[in-house]
Amino acid sequence: MIRVLMLLSWATSIGGSAVECTTVTELISFCTTFISNGSPDPYPGTPCCEAVTNLYMMTHSTDNRRSLCGCLMGLVTANNSNSTAIATLPGFCGVPLGFTIGPDTDCNLYRSVTMSTQSGGNVALKGE
Repeated sequence: MIRVLMLLSWATSIGGSAVECTTVTELISFCTTFISNGSPDPYPGTPCCEAVTNLYMMTHSTDNRRSLCGCLMGLVTANNSNSTAIATLPGFCGVPLGFTIGPDTDCNLYRSVTMSTQSGGNVALKGE
């Protein structure tokens, strides 16, 4: 319960400003076991996936999406030996961040665009 409250406070603390990399690092720390041991085992687990979900909640604006992308790319660079595990987190947790985490990712290309689909879901589009 305390962990969920901490995650929610981090997610709501960013408001309309760009995502802080310290916040991203703190949230990703819930995924340390998965990142250290690589993928596919062990599965990231609930605390990690809740953290990734909170990262997704931060992508409501173009600036936030680009900031989050940049922070995650910084973590990938800093943890090169574990970069694959970091890149697979959104997929394992079923959370679409709206961008790909990879060596060729250009975070400046991503913008936050939400469109309704016929099924009532939302689609995030890649900018130009």
